[in-house]
Amino acid sequence: MEIPALVGTGLIVIGAGYGLGKIGSSAMEAIARQPEASGNIQTAMIIIAALLEGLSFAALIL
Repeated sequence: MEIPALVGTGLIVIGAGYGLGKIGSSAMEAIARQPEASGNIQTAMIIIAALLEGLSFAALIL
């Protein structure tokens, strides 16, 4: 692999990790504020996390 490809791969992994962490922390804050909506928040969090992971895998493959 070339150096720019390795740097790009590293940035993708770092960005995906940051995004997943941000999603998790925001969801936990939302559940703490409105515990009765935890089911809806968790569902949305899982969907967004799956889309983010799929996007990062697709970018790594390309």
